[in-house]
Amino acid sequence: MNTIPPMNAAQTLLEAGAAQAIALECGDERVSYADLRARVRQSAGSWRALGLQPGERVVVLAPDSIDWVVAYLGIIWAGGVAIGVNPRLSAAELGPILQESDVRFVWHEADSQVVLASLVATMDPAPVLVASGAPDSFWCRALAQADPIEPLLQDAQAPALWIGTSGTTGVSKGVIHAQRVALQPHAFATGVLGLRPTDRLYASSKLFFAYALGNSLLAGLRAGATVILDRQWPEAERVLAMVRQHHPTIVFCVPTLYSRMLQSGVAQQLGQQNIRQVVSAGEFLPASVRSAWREATGQQIVSGYGTSETLCLMLYSDSDQGWLLPTPGTQLRRDPGADPALPQRIWLRSSTVALGYWNRPQAQADGFQDGWYCPGDMFLLRDGGRLEYAGRNDDMLKISGRWVSTLWVEQALGQAGGPSLQQLACIGVSTDAGLTALALLAVAVPGQQAVAAQRIEAGIEALPPYRRPHWVHWVDALPLTATGKLQRARLLGLHRAALALEAAST
Repeated sequence: MNTIPPMNAAQTLLEAGAAQAIALECGDERVSYADLRARVRQSAGSWRALGLQPGERVVVLAPDSIDWVVAYLGIIWAGGVAIGVNPRLSAAELGPILQESDVRFVWHEADSQVVLASLVATMDPAPVLVASGAPDSFWCRALAQADPIEPLLQDAQAPALWIGTSGTTGVSKGVIHAQRVALQPHAFATGVLGLRPTDRLYASSKLFFAYALGNSLLAGLRAGATVILDRQWPEAERVLAMVRQHHPTIVFCVPTLYSRMLQSGVAQQLGQQNIRQVVSAGEFLPASVRSAWREATGQQIVSGYGTSETLCLMLYSDSDQGWLLPTPGTQLRRDPGADPALPQRIWLRSSTVALGYWNRPQAQADGFQDGWYCPGDMFLLRDGGRLEYAGRNDDMLKISGRWVSTLWVEQALGQAGGPSLQQLACIGVSTDAGLTALALLAVAVPGQQAVAAQRIEAGIEALPPYRRPHWVHWVDALPLTATGKLQRARLLGLHRAALALEAAST
């Protein structure tokens, strides 16, 4: 990275917006850039008055709202490190996060005070709970009494925020992002989507998820555009209601939600709105969903690839093939010794790439090196320097002497299942003979399992023998993370449970 003068990420994010332009909308509430800057300065003064020291961590634990953004940016403005956390986590899930992160404060809404107080009472040292929401709450009183302050300028490499990984393959890790994350979070949005200050961004995912935080909130603020927030959890009908109420021009969703909107008929109604760009990320976008969306709406989904470690999308595709190119501002390198005919890991670099992990030295050594980040995903080199996503490195299996990616099987059978199929996942399983075989777990659209099973059976027959699943289990649902991504770490247990159930019924 080039030498960057001292900076404050929150200040950088808010410097472009025109004073009277609307920065944030949530429900009936709207706030201009001038008002948002003033509220963040006041918020930072409150954090400083409460005793927040530079580098100390603060968890923001509440549904998305304008107050959420003000508290979050105020932490960074004051020199602290902001950590957005899923407010739906149970006490058993939240406790280890608070303990390991060694947080100083937890900003939350008043209705969670009792549960949080019981949880932090067992911690040493215990974080200070900062209740928000009610006019007489701790936070509202602190805001009323505090003086606004100037942003604390820090080294561009100093921590500004943390993101928790989604936990699709196991335990979540704390990803540390530097102040420089605010320099170009809009590189994808401006360079690929044509983001302008007049645009209105809406992400169905929540702000504790890197996809929404980086590509909608941070990118939108950095470009001086309007960012639309929603307290409610995303469902197909909710997305339609939000679009009708707030009229976004750019919409960010995950593939699972796009699929549900197609199945429910919401997609066709969204196609009648004035949405300029639709984006998919968070997990792989099946070709069947891409083509069905275009048929239903007349729009092409721009699919992107990013991780908690990159915060923003580093690769993108706007073609039917789904092959990926680097987003503007992203540097990419490959291992020169790797066989170009085989899937391989890649290295990515940009100003939004994280510093690394909190207390995960082995993962740090594997994934980070001299400002570069190497995801655990595999890619195939295609024509024109494009990349084809091939799944995670542990999804590449050797079967009958041939390399197989479970993603390839999912793509083929997802196409075969068509509209009768709701979800599916493929995993590698060790047989009693010590060999590797494939298991398919599938969810049919309600009332269409017979049709889906026939389609899947035909799809399996069309595959080369070494790509054919040995087991096919029809289940009610697949396990998802809080961000709506497939929780692959739990699929083997689901397979074993299905085998046991099938054995008991025979």
